[in-house]
Amino acid sequence: MARRYDCTDATDRRTGLREAASAVRRGELVVLPTDTVYGIGADAFSPEAVGDLLEAKGRGRGMPSPVLVGSPNTLHGLVTDFSEQAWELVDAFWPGALTLVARHQPSLQWDLGETRGTVAVRMPLHPVAIELLTEFGPMAVSSANLTGHPSPQDCDAAQKMLGDSVSVYLDGGPTPAAVPSSIVDVTGKKPVLLREGALTADQLREVVPDLEVAN
Repeated sequence: MARRYDCTDATDRRTGLREAASAVRRGELVVLPTDTVYGIGADAFSPEAVGDLLEAKGRGRGMPSPVLVGSPNTLHGLVTDFSEQAWELVDAFWPGALTLVARHQPSLQWDLGETRGTVAVRMPLHPVAIELLTEFGPMAVSSANLTGHPSPQDCDAAQKMLGDSVSVYLDGGPTPAAVPSSIVDVTGKKPVLLREGALTADQLREVVPDLEVAN
């Protein structure tokens, strides 16, 4: 039976964050609010847990899960060949609605899906998400919806779709917007905007003027 915690209540929030971190350590799934939509999260370093996440969403390995972090410093252990421009984007837009696709450290023992040696990583601008990520560490997190359905902006919508496939629901109230994060590929010589979301190409070019836009 899934447990749900009201994170607008200080006591329930503390309990919920503790229970959510414990659940993720056991290889179970949790739902958490972010600054875009609600996400379903798992231990990024547990292939079984990530597989359960993809199965809960009805999603194949060809659409691998992004990874959320609680601090930019976490990047040092996750990515390699991270350019100066990539760090400039982090400094300007993290925490926030910017996902960066970078090459992950080849030594990492994880399986997020068919990533071809890359990882999509983001630091969300939401206190509940940051507290959980700080407590646990990097998590594989995807939007908390069944594939093909709208991404949920509240915990009710997420729970209606995912039910008891999730152990702990952290209810932080409605999320600010249904607009997804913008995705920038920083694996090449020039950053490439793969998806324009909350951040526009013009906003990103204020930091990296040579940003290209994928066709």
